[in-house]
Amino acid sequence: MDERIQRIENAADFVKGRIGGQVPDVGIVLGSGLGKLADSIGSRTVIPYREIPGFPVSTAIGHKGNFIIGKLGGKTVIAMQGRFHYYEGYPMELVVLPIRVMKKLGIRYLFVSNAAGGVNFDFKVGDLMIIKDHINLLPNPLIGKNLEEFGPRFPDMTRPYDPALVASAEKIAAELGINVHKGVYLAGTGPSYETPAEYKYFRMIGADAVGMSTIPEVIAARHSSIPVFGMSVITNEAHDDYADDYENNGDDVVAAADAAADRMSMLFEKLIESLDKD
Repeated sequence: MDERIQRIENAADFVKGRIGGQVPDVGIVLGSGLGKLADSIGSRTVIPYREIPGFPVSTAIGHKGNFIIGKLGGKTVIAMQGRFHYYEGYPMELVVLPIRVMKKLGIRYLFVSNAAGGVNFDFKVGDLMIIKDHINLLPNPLIGKNLEEFGPRFPDMTRPYDPALVASAEKIAAELGINVHKGVYLAGTGPSYETPAEYKYFRMIGADAVGMSTIPEVIAARHSSIPVFGMSVITNEAHDDYADDYENNGDDVVAAADAAADRMSMLFEKLIESLDKD
């Protein structure tokens, strides 16, 4: 058997053994400083990544490193309280391992979130951006021998973020009085923050927000035909006209994400609640 498949199945079997026959409807990936949503999950089982066979551990700031299985919005969900990044030194196979494990567990939707710099001049710290498309500057996680049981060699990426979920999220945000933007997310490798010239370039090629994650997970989900909804919390203004003493700071990013987490959590919960309703 392919070693990658064996790793996925071993991890999935371990998690199945811990959740007592529950089948999650929705997988959720929580980015830097956004783990607060996990506190809204009821009747939860917490599984640290370090206990799961073959799993790496989260080393990034603001990532606790747990799977949390329970109830949110009337659905069974499995949330990643912290993700894995390419910049941590993990190969793409491990970066997207949790997505494939969640697929094996039965998820029908994937919700992803991240902390991002707003290269769009209209974005301010604490704003929420629904991701409508992306620009990938990371290695593609599908490079290598295709995992045929998960999806085709050349998956379509015309609509990486599900239009129906995007439309529902906009409607729910309006009903809740939550202001949201809609834009294009760009991901690079990190871990260094980008230069002002790079921010300017990203804006020129069509990006509204920039980060170091998310897209590999989205590609892995779309490879398996899982509908995806994505949201960025704008944690810094990624412009090219800084004051002479300006400095990007990782702790400030996490703090800004944490401050916006309540609004994002509310929107995610209501969107999950709306799934499969006529």
